[in-house]
Amino acid sequence: MAKSLLMIALVVGVFGCASIANAETPTATSNQLTTSENAMETPQLLIFDVNETLLDLAPLKTSVGKALGGREDLLPLWFSTMLHYSLVETLSDQYHDFGEIGTAALLMVAESQGVELTEEEAMQAIIPTIRSLPPHPDVVQGIQRLKEAGYRIVSLTNSSSAGVEAQFRNAGLTELFERRYSVDMVGKFKPHAATYAHVLADLGVKPHQAMMVAAHAWDLAGAKNAGLQTAFIKRPGKTLYPNVSKPDVIVADLNELANQLSQARD
Repeated sequence: MAKSLLMIALVVGVFGCASIANAETPTATSNQLTTSENAMETPQLLIFDVNETLLDLAPLKTSVGKALGGREDLLPLWFSTMLHYSLVETLSDQYHDFGEIGTAALLMVAESQGVELTEEEAMQAIIPTIRSLPPHPDVVQGIQRLKEAGYRIVSLTNSSSAGVEAQFRNAGLTELFERRYSVDMVGKFKPHAATYAHVLADLGVKPHQAMMVAAHAWDLAGAKNAGLQTAFIKRPGKTLYPNVSKPDVIVADLNELANQLSQARD
């Protein structure tokens, strides 16, 4: 009996070690992307967020700060207030475009800070500037490299259709993207699942075949919940949300993203 138990223990030990060894040395396969957790299918479609991910908000910091009496430090408060009330509208089945919500949010911040500001002044501080934002230095080259590697490239933004058309035209990005999508096509704001689903349905792409690329943790959380792969661009001051799974790819900029995804295509 003792000999039988010893033999069973030896067999289990040998095969257990073999299993562990195999788990630690996965066989490399083609068409896989090394991610923060597991190897995933290389995406066919890359969906880019626009504001902060592609476009630099620095000029907006100046114009909003000027409207608020020189308080450029209040830009994050204004932006987060705008996002907050876009979610309020989505959850309460209301819809005003991002420019309208941005204007309202700026008026709210001004009132909370004791700054006198009219609706017209708020609009002028936001809309002309946000439609003329420059791309981050890595954007044009990074997108070109991803296109050359064979990826389909589109954008999805909380900005209105008219707004993103002006943004891309003024930033020189129009020709680099197959399509520009706005949440006004579904009347809900990201990170609602319907916003991502609309893009996928229109292009005939399954969720796991697409990757959402953004500098915002909330956007990636929504995309991941909708079944997409995700990539986080670490723009200055942007951090991840600890209560959800990490993005599949975490990079400093679009050139680093192109490095990783180009290797995945090889």
